[in-house]
Amino acid sequence: MPKKRKHAAALAEVVAAMQPPSAEESGSSYVLPPLTARGFTDADGCYWRLARGPLDPRRAKRLAVSTDVMSMGEYYDDQAQWWLPRFLPEAERPAAWREARARFGATDLPIHEAYGFTADDGRVLLFIETYC
Repeated sequence: MPKKRKHAAALAEVVAAMQPPSAEESGSSYVLPPLTARGFTDADGCYWRLARGPLDPRRAKRLAVSTDVMSMGEYYDDQAQWWLPRFLPEAERPAAWREARARFGATDLPIHEAYGFTADDGRVLLFIETYC
């Protein structure tokens, strides 16, 4: 008698079943880099999920103007004892964007790439990754 094939879960079903880590589990920080982990929990306990990227420079430019939050670089949070993305105040965004844009596709270091993250409350984060 032929064996029945077990139902292989589709990728969409597996992704839908995944839950973001709670603030207690993640310690309000990340162990893996946000891109590797496909998300991170910031110091305020908000979970940011990777939505798309690397972004085309034109899309990243639009997000640099319209996004709710922009991140470039990292800082060490002594309380959480982990490295966290550095969120930029609105006044610093234009200069940070010009710096990042100049380094997209650069042949020497550092190189910048832009990624989009979303929070459960609908906010959008433009995440500028710097490779050294």
